[in-house]
Amino acid sequence: MSTKNGSPKTPANGSPKTATAPEEPPKNRPAHEIRLGRVKATIWANQGDNGPWFNVTLSRNYKDGDEWKSSASFGRDELLNVAKAADMANTWIHGQSQASSNGSDGGEGEEDIPY
Repeated sequence: MSTKNGSPKTPANGSPKTATAPEEPPKNRPAHEIRLGRVKATIWANQGDNGPWFNVTLSRNYKDGDEWKSSASFGRDELLNVAKAADMANTWIHGQSQASSNGSDGGEGEEDIPY
């Protein structure tokens, strides 16, 4: 924002206005990603009253012209990669659960399965 002579305009309070974009909340980043060919399993961590829990989204990347896109639809030839990616995501999540329970006080009577 500037005047005809190039100097910045000042708002009513007298301080020069800076050209800053409004602050956006930080984007949620996945806890982990698994890629097998064009199939991707994205693992999202969430916090709850009983500790962390995870969700998994499965997608397939493809190119439409010069632009990469993703889809939640899979063809016959991708189904084994989908199953393997889901299995690997499950293994990773259980590893996280084991790591967090190993870091606890290890009290007797705790269940190994967090759900």
